[in-house]
Amino acid sequence: MKKIREIFIHKQIRLILRALCCAMVLSSLFSMTGFCCACRDIEDRVLRFHILANSDSEEDQSLKLKVRDEITTYTDKLFQNCHNKEDAMAAARNHITSIQEKALEVVRNEGYNYPVRASVTKANFDTRVYKDFTLPAGTYDAVRIVIGSGEGHNWWCVLYPAVCVPSAEKKIGSALTEGETEIVTDSDCYVVKFKIVEWMHSLFSYS
Repeated sequence: MKKIREIFIHKQIRLILRALCCAMVLSSLFSMTGFCCACRDIEDRVLRFHILANSDSEEDQSLKLKVRDEITTYTDKLFQNCHNKEDAMAAARNHITSIQEKALEVVRNEGYNYPVRASVTKANFDTRVYKDFTLPAGTYDAVRIVIGSGEGHNWWCVLYPAVCVPSAEKKIGSALTEGETEIVTDSDCYVVKFKIVEWMHSLFSYS
């Protein structure tokens, strides 16, 4: 009788532990659902910038940064009257030829004959840590510039709001809600969640 009671108690304990584990998993999933939705909202509020260098040579990487400086300065002025990402996207599309020409001018002035291609597109980003903030993985609208073969290390940043320019007055939080700003600026608190979002993004991107 005592053995039967012990077996019964052990079964009850296992059931309780399983129930607790399920509750913890469900709680985590519900928590991640809200976090993932906030991350998707962040995707919809910023315009990223992506430059691909011709190669990984020191000269080509230096050229990439010179193109970066020219384009971020130009777009900072171009977007200064934009009130949201949609305005910035429209301005980028309307001036994409000028953006390409300015990038090409830098390349030519530096003595290279590489072709330059500029476009407004969608691009997959991993979680990116910048100086004062972190942007979660996702599929973002971006202005992309490809120099030459585009086989060198690339460079990413944010064109709108203008955080690529050191002198920019706009901060990333100017385009986000209070909750979204907390996510990107208090990144240490969300390291694990960022990893889960990045894993989910990779899973759905390549499925």
